[in-house]
Amino acid sequence: MILGSASPRRLDLLAQIGITPHALRPADIDETPRKGEVPRDYVRRMAAEKAAALDLAPDEAALSADTTVAVGRRILGKPADRDEAAAFMRLMSGRRHVVLTAVALRHGSRLSQRLVETKVRMRPIAAPELQRYLDMGDWQGKAGGYAIQGAAAAFIPWLQGSFSAVVGLPLAETAAMLAAIGIHPIPKGDAR
Repeated sequence: MILGSASPRRLDLLAQIGITPHALRPADIDETPRKGEVPRDYVRRMAAEKAAALDLAPDEAALSADTTVAVGRRILGKPADRDEAAAFMRLMSGRRHVVLTAVALRHGSRLSQRLVETKVRMRPIAAPELQRYLDMGDWQGKAGGYAIQGAAAAFIPWLQGSFSAVVGLPLAETAAMLAAIGIHPIPKGDAR
């Protein structure tokens, strides 16, 4: 199994279910949303395009994923700079948003996909808290400008859905997809 990502978070998540990819091959694609593209369609397209962009041997399977944050129809990708990260966090402050993670698994000529939607509530964030958070730099390279497993966890009192999908890979769905092609995740620990 080839992981079409350079994300250390996705690699760590796979390790949690006993999966170690044979190789990492990040796909180099244009991740710009299309004009009028809604968030669900965008993440599905990104995951599928990442899987399709990888050169595979006949015995290889490619797993790719894409995660985005959506506030209504607005896609909050990875912020370009501190100002955009601040704008994203202010937009989500005191309200709910949706984290969408699409997973694509390419095996032979077949492509299977799953979309996982998680609702997240962010508590109101005071200006001094936001400045301290931005100073930490934890927003860099993260969809929506935050990582739920990082410092921003202090801002999130509630979620409905998959925690691992918010981190970057829905483990239950991914494990089922892999099992369907004969790759059986084995959780670490005692099997009692």
